[in-house]
Amino acid sequence: PNPPLPLAPAASWDGAFQRIDKALHAYRKVAPRRLRRAAMNTAARWIIERQENDGCWGGIQPPAVYSVIALYLLGYDLEHPVMRAGLQSLDRFAVWREDGARMIEACQSPVWDTCLATIALADAGVPADHPQLVKAADWMLGEQIVRPGDWSVKRPGLPPGGWAFEFHNDNYPDIDDTAEVVLALRRVSHHDPERVEKAIGRGVRWNLGMQSKNGAWGAFDVDNTSPFPNRLPFCDFGEVIDPPSADVTAHVVESLAVEGLAHDPRTRRGIQWLLAEQEQDGSWFGRWGVNYVYGTGSVVPALTAAGIPASHPAIRRAVTWLESVQNDDGGWGEDLRSYRYVKEWSGRGASTASQTAWALMALLAAGERESGAVERGVAWLAATQREDGSWDEPYFTGTGFPWDFSINYHLYRQVFPLTALGRYVHGEPFADKPRPAAVAERSADATSTAEVKGG
Repeated sequence: PNPPLPLAPAASWDGAFQRIDKALHAYRKVAPRRLRRAAMNTAARWIIERQENDGCWGGIQPPAVYSVIALYLLGYDLEHPVMRAGLQSLDRFAVWREDGARMIEACQSPVWDTCLATIALADAGVPADHPQLVKAADWMLGEQIVRPGDWSVKRPGLPPGGWAFEFHNDNYPDIDDTAEVVLALRRVSHHDPERVEKAIGRGVRWNLGMQSKNGAWGAFDVDNTSPFPNRLPFCDFGEVIDPPSADVTAHVVESLAVEGLAHDPRTRRGIQWLLAEQEQDGSWFGRWGVNYVYGTGSVVPALTAAGIPASHPAIRRAVTWLESVQNDDGGWGEDLRSYRYVKEWSGRGASTASQTAWALMALLAAGERESGAVERGVAWLAATQREDGSWDEPYFTGTGFPWDFSINYHLYRQVFPLTALGRYVHGEPFADKPRPAAVAERSADATSTAEVKGG
């Protein structure tokens, strides 16, 4: 066996947690059995209460695996209904290879994929009342979560109304999906506009209520920024906190701007936070996509949608940075190593379809349609498109946990190039379009004349 790791200094947080952990291991030997059993039963009940209707937990594989292991160790038989449903849920994540091997996907992203595909098709010029866009909107409307989840601990009085990432994850809707679904629904001419307005209203209200105290937004929770959980000795798998990020905040700001809330004080606080978070080189960090190209590709369209002019210094710095990291072939790429080795890999890597599209979306939003950088990027996408209309992308450009857990979204290589090319041909979405009357009425009482410094 490997020798135990040396203890950190007692005065440090790592050292304190290590010693607490050792003390708890010792206490386990003498803990009253009845008390210990009550504690474990409480933990088991907490796990079971959060099992989704499809048998999974959180809609993703890691908590499902951990939950099944925990319950089995607590004595739950494999034929117990909870265990059986949990194991069956993993089968629905399975990909069977030709050699008979079974691979378990980490997660599935139907809501995220559907809203992004809807936006891409609309940007490409598909009519807003096209039957398939209406069908997609119907499905998204049916996926809205209208019951409280664990987020209610921080926001007990906030009515629900968000969307999750997965098929079944009612306990943990996320702010990012909610923002993008709102943007997608606004692109569809639906036969029941009242239903759409009510759903969007619930989503906007929920997202506004989930704003953190610094003015930004995390993915799932409010002010989930404590550094202590990461120091627990047994906490050794990726991220366990949910601090606000530039990409999520940008998507929320963009959706609020489209809803006529660009001048709402809460939106302006989000904008101020984004401007303060810009890196010195002009980029933004990408929490849920790789990496600075994703962050920048998210923030610039949001800022311009919210009324920040293309001449704003932050926008010009972002344009300069994107131009500086464009590859010689005309595309953009960024290696996963940028999460660890920022200076060497920020904005650097083999060109990919999705990352090239993110860069183009930012440049187009910044008014750079006629620039050489945009022309070369569009030419790269056109030249690398396959005969069937798709793009190949062998690299991972999605992020679960920066550096620790990456995601290969198979639809990214299709929807984002389509979005970028569509905006290149048809112009920016919502440009010079009047706000829906219902939205204008809803936002009128919340509108302020607050301005962003330098804007």
